[in-house]
Formats: sequence, structure tokens, C-alpha cells
Amino acid sequence: MGGSMPLRIVVSEDDLIVREGIVRLLSSAPDLEVVAVCEDYDAALAAVEEQEPDVLLTDIRMPPTSNDEGIRLARQLRANHPRMGVVVVSHYAEPSHVLGLFEGGSDRRGYLLKERIHDRAALVSAIRSVAAGGTSVDPRIIEVLVHARSGEEPSQLAELTPRERDVLAAIAEGKSNASIAKELFLTKGTVEKNVNSIFLKLGLGGAADVSKRVKAALLFLAENGDRSGRP
Repeated sequence: MGGSMPLRIVVSEDDLIVREGIVRLLSSAPDLEVVAVCEDYDAALAAVEEQEPDVLLTDIRMPPTSNDEGIRLARQLRANHPRMGVVVVSHYAEPSHVLGLFEGGSDRRGYLLKERIHDRAALVSAIRSVAAGGTSVDPRIIEVLVHARSGEEPSQLAELTPRERDVLAAIAEGKSNASIAKELFLTKGTVEKNVNSIFLKLGLGGAADVSKRVKAALLFLAENGDRSGRP
């Protein structure tokens, strides 16, 4: 790794066997360091404040309510530690949880099913991706989201112009309109027009702007991720 500092990880998981398995997998990666291990929401929040890790790897359902603690942690960190990555792991591919995770933006956020965390490559890749500012979404979760959209196929993406696809690809990376304009050498107004056109073509006209950006990004990832040859 050229002498670079390892990525510092806080692991939050209430199941002992799963927790120990995750720590064992991560400990075998030379560029990752587990700096704290927690079993519930309060302990995870305290560990994040004390350790200031690069990434929090957390279950969704933990004590005290075993409901949506992981999503709540992600929201809080988006506000208080915007550069900290979060990867949530869950047995459940619930659209409400996925959209809850990404509602503040898709950058530095990842969602993996627990059946995938035994795949060391997938787990480590997700952590590295969110630490670098990117997004990682389990292909199975994307399938669930696509099917949740009234059974529609993601064929609406075929209606996008090449420029709109470039803009959507940048949205899927969590970039703002201003960043997209700079990257594609466009005016911000042109980007906004493209974004609005994308939303209309994808049938997202009635959603809030943040929700539209997240859903559009997930649809893009669904079509392009599933064709990438990723296992």
C-alpha cells in the first residue's frame, strides 16, 4: 500500500457470530484496521465520536429497538461527519431501508445483504468504495427496488440521451449539480435541465428532489451494475 495509513473501521453488530466473522475477514486485509467493535446503537455512536473512523460497518437492526438503528446512525453521521463512510449490512432487502440510507445522497454509502458478507472480496470492496466517496449497493437489493416500482422494468433508461446518461452516471456517484457541471463542462442551468428531463423520463416527477436523485441513481446502478459481470 506504499506506506499509506490503513482505513480505520468501526464494526457495529449485535450477533456475536456475525460480529466475530466480520472482524476476522477485515483483519486479514492489510489496508483495513478494526478500531472498535460494538453491539448496539449507543455504543456505536460513542465509538464513532471517540475513534473518528473512515468507515462505520453496521447492522440495521440492533438494540435498543432492533428496528432501524443502522439507518439512524447513517443519517446522524451524514449531518455530523459527512466525510465518514457507512456500510450497512442486513438480512433484509427492504426498499424503505435502502431509500432511508441514501436519502441524504448516495456518496459514501453502501448496503450489503448479510449473505454477501462472507464474500471477503465484496465486503472489502464495499468498504474501500465508500471510504473513497463512492457508493456500493448489493445487486440483489437493486433487483428488489426495481421490482418495487410497480413491476416496471428499468427500460426507461433507454429513452435517455447520451448527455442525460452522462449526467445520471454522475448522479449515481453522489455528485451535486455544480460538480456535474464542472466535470462535463456544462453550465449549471444545463445540468438542471438534464436532471429534470431524467426525472420525467424515469417517472419520478412526483418525488422529493433528494428521493428522485437516489431512485434515479439506483436505477442506473441496477442496469449498469448487473451487466458488469459482478458476481
